[in-house]
Amino acid sequence: MLALFQRKRPPLPEPAPATPPKGLTRPESAASLLATPRRRKLMEHIWQRTSLSRKQFTSLYRVPLERYAELVQMFPASESHHHAYLGGMLDHGLEIVAFALKLRQSHLLPAGATPEDQAAQAEAWTAATAYAALLHDIGKIAVDLHVEYEDGRVWHPWHGPLLHPYRFRYRDDREYRLHGAATGLLYHQLLDAGILDWLSSYPALWAPLLYVLAGQYEHAGVLGELVVQADRASVAQELGGDPSRAMAAPKHALQRKLIDGLRYLLKEELKLNQPQASDGWLTQDALWLVSKTVSDKLRAHLLSQGIDGIPSNNTAVFNVLQDHGMLQPAPDGKAIWRATVNSEAGWSHSFTLLRMSPALIWQPDERPAPFAGTVTVEATSETGTAEQPAGSSDEATGSIETCADNMALAAGQSPPTPASANTTLPQPEGEPPADAVDDLLSLFGQPAQETGVEPEPAAQRNSGPPTTSAELPTNTEIRPPKNLPEAPDCAVPSGEHFIVWLRQGIQSRRLIINDAKALVHTVADTVYLVSPGLFQRYAQEHPSISALAKQDKVQDWQWIQKRFEKLGLHRKQPSGLNIWTCEVMGPRKSRRLHGYLLEDPSHIFDTVPPNNPYLSLK
Repeated sequence: MLALFQRKRPPLPEPAPATPPKGLTRPESAASLLATPRRRKLMEHIWQRTSLSRKQFTSLYRVPLERYAELVQMFPASESHHHAYLGGMLDHGLEIVAFALKLRQSHLLPAGATPEDQAAQAEAWTAATAYAALLHDIGKIAVDLHVEYEDGRVWHPWHGPLLHPYRFRYRDDREYRLHGAATGLLYHQLLDAGILDWLSSYPALWAPLLYVLAGQYEHAGVLGELVVQADRASVAQELGGDPSRAMAAPKHALQRKLIDGLRYLLKEELKLNQPQASDGWLTQDALWLVSKTVSDKLRAHLLSQGIDGIPSNNTAVFNVLQDHGMLQPAPDGKAIWRATVNSEAGWSHSFTLLRMSPALIWQPDERPAPFAGTVTVEATSETGTAEQPAGSSDEATGSIETCADNMALAAGQSPPTPASANTTLPQPEGEPPADAVDDLLSLFGQPAQETGVEPEPAAQRNSGPPTTSAELPTNTEIRPPKNLPEAPDCAVPSGEHFIVWLRQGIQSRRLIINDAKALVHTVADTVYLVSPGLFQRYAQEHPSISALAKQDKVQDWQWIQKRFEKLGLHRKQPSGLNIWTCEVMGPRKSRRLHGYLLEDPSHIFDTVPPNNPYLSLK
């Protein structure tokens, strides 16, 4: 069988010793490209994750990896996001394969099959995981880059490996997400017919593999999840994040949660095709949704379901939606469209809209009747940027490459420093420090050490071990706060409803306590509410506050904070101040929190948990 996988290819000629002309890069052989200490270590770890001999590994893994190296050469993985340096795509490819194979070892595949079938298919699923991970971004070199030789001849990756000195630049007209569909142009360059024959003999594997190679991860089941999580881990590592946490992400991809949230909203809350003001309009070829309304309601719905990590900034939400291929970009490449809606009755109004494919939301036989009026896209400015209405900075959005910046800022971190474009991209000076390489590789660990326990968050390590959710009392039965009227059934935002919401959130574990990132702590034998974070969270889950806050000319979170203060449930300082400062002491650093102390903790807890030992009142 292995003989089928071995296809003789003419070796890439070793580069001549002469220095290429300025502005050009000389192609290198796979042996040269993979010879750096870091890449050799990654190749070794990939081999250790298989159960093959060296000869078998060469046929099934090393040969495709070498062909990948020859094809991607010194191209970056992105223009200004992750691995945005010369050689970044090769590094990203090796990292994601290593991460994916580590993740694959904790799965028995295909799920639901007998142990005998799982054992018989084990190596095929392992190899398919590696191929899916390696190929997930290969389409970028076909549709995102313009590559040409010194004489001006254009090179396309379906021509085979580069043979002469070359230059490249990113295409200004490139379409984000198109690279997923372009993978089909190239995977035969890496995988022999024998390998494809072998994989296609397993129907349970072949279908999800084809979906991954087409960029349709939502249909690819476990295989798609493995690639998404491995990609997330590699990106997090390069941008200075926590790859262990990325690899331990929830089983269901964020894309699925976003789609399910939008489907719920369109079925239960959003109003479509109204003759006048509406939340959205369905035309024959597109679903148009009012940008801010949908962003606010989607965030509120996901937070109410206990799904954390949703950006509080609308720009970041739009970028996340666009990053997951759910939005169709405007002509300027951004998420926001400016269009005028006209109804048959003569009503007309301009909106900032999001555009998506109706097929993401409805099956063909479920699709509602289209809007009887028209949605007319307005002309963009001379610079190509869609005009925004005055005061709508929240609804503006940057290019998709700013997604990591927005997510980092929302998390209180520094955004990654973007790299420059085309062949002037910075090349890492030598090898990364040895400890950095070891830190990366230590994440792969050894199979015997994999326990499936989620690693400790970095923020938690900085502030000491918290009281875990398992230690919380279980007798937090939801009931109305003492001495307060019950919140109305319609859940109209109010101070009373805030307290009920707080109790329910803690009881259902949607709101954690005494954790490094918690918004609620127990201090001085009572409850400490972090401000403004907790009030911002409530406002995000209840976007209807926005109209009430505008009437009072305050921010959304300030509106609910004032209603809370009017309840008189908090303890004031002797000086009359409402806000108390707590110092958070960790093993290596300390920081300060600001918030309210409740006079009576029984408003929230029936039995008060132990005080957080790492917080002290100032």
